[in-house]
Amino acid sequence: MLSHYAPTVALIVLTVLAVRGLVWAAYATLLRPAKNLKRSFGEWAMVTGATDGIGKGLAFELAKRGLNVVLVSRSLTKLNEVADELTKKYPKVQTKVLAVDFSHFDAAAQGKVRSLVEALEIGTLINNVGMSYPYPTYFAELSHADVQAMIALNVTSTTLMTHIVLPKMVERKRGAIVCISSAASQLPANPLLAQYAAAKAYVDKFAESLSSEYASQGIRVQVQNPLYVTSKLSKIRKASLTVPSPAAYARCAVNAIGYDSQISPFFLHAAQLWAMSLLPRSLLDSQVISMHKAIRRRALKKAEAEQTNAAADKTQ
Repeated sequence: MLSHYAPTVALIVLTVLAVRGLVWAAYATLLRPAKNLKRSFGEWAMVTGATDGIGKGLAFELAKRGLNVVLVSRSLTKLNEVADELTKKYPKVQTKVLAVDFSHFDAAAQGKVRSLVEALEIGTLINNVGMSYPYPTYFAELSHADVQAMIALNVTSTTLMTHIVLPKMVERKRGAIVCISSAASQLPANPLLAQYAAAKAYVDKFAESLSSEYASQGIRVQVQNPLYVTSKLSKIRKASLTVPSPAAYARCAVNAIGYDSQISPFFLHAAQLWAMSLLPRSLLDSQVISMHKAIRRRALKKAEAEQTNAAADKTQ
């Protein structure tokens, strides 16, 4: 008799668990109070990839909340422009800039970061620098340089920056490390973005493991998995309901610092990931590859048109 009701009971349990997950996401992203990062972790924040997109948005949001900010990126000119802009908006906040090319993060570059970390109390580290494919691409079509850069900018940078900053946090017994990953790593498979998804999956596992490793020492490590945000990386220029601006994303991202080891802090991103988690694997995989193939076709068509126009200009 009980076996007759088993499917119904199982469906009810699964529904309750699914709704519970969505309710928790709503609380964590919309209702939970933010921590006072300056008081909890220290007065300085360091942000990599700070001259554009999410990184710049995070730098401004951290400054808005009273933290002094170290801006780290490749171009010194752009760093100084962002620092000037930030200082004009938040004159009480101190800023420092550090030009680092993470595609060549050698011993000399690491030494520059280490010297600054020795001089300042870096309470919050934001590992944001990274790169994706120009458009969805079959792995064999990537150049050797692209493959190496994907590892350097997504994996090596996060690992080494954390290794440089973490010891001082251990000494002080407090600190927060945030690694900006991607929703790409949360999908079971990500065809045509294979290496990018794999690199971000490394970031996920690295951060979540460090979270458990150092929680008892007063250090909070978190990985964030956003979907699309308007930026040069995403190639989306106009914000929408599900695609926030860097500033809108940053508000949610900073609110989440110091809590969960893994989170997608913008609610509608979390809701989309929740919905995708309910789909059968075969259906989700087919939807993802169809979407990526469509993006790829548009990108190739655009590139072909640009080449044709360029050739026409040369003949004139």
